[in-house]
Amino acid sequence: MALKDTIGADLKEAMKARDQVRLDTLRSALSAFSYKKIEAGRELEESDQVDVVRKLIKQRTDSIVEFEKGNRPELVAKETRERDILSALLPAQKGPEEIRPVVRAAVAGLPEGQRNQGAAMKAVMPSLKGEADGAVIRQVVLEELKALDA
Repeated sequence: MALKDTIGADLKEAMKARDQVRLDTLRSALSAFSYKKIEAGRELEESDQVDVVRKLIKQRTDSIVEFEKGNRPELVAKETRERDILSALLPAQKGPEEIRPVVRAAVAGLPEGQRNQGAAMKAVMPSLKGEADGAVIRQVVLEELKALDA
């Protein structure tokens, strides 16, 4: 089932349950799909839809940080709930231990003089795109590069 179809089904459930936050969150996702479709000038593929949801999650995460700085706990709670609703739509993300073998192989394949964070991330990201959070990948890359230097 396509992500857009899943959101449509969840939207109906939210309407029946009268869950306003969930309803608004799912509507914003469908709206973002429409904007992206117009921008792209074509129907969105599954990977495009996942990218849109990831962007919405990142926006919520950034808002949470800013609302925490502004001491607005009610808005932090709302944004956190929206982020959790959107995160549930995405496939499960790989953890650090699942990423580590891919990173080790990529770092080992780099020439001796190019074993730095930028080159390692450039080598790793295409194989893990959409499967793991970039911040987690970055952390594992830094750990593996530090282990090589030691």
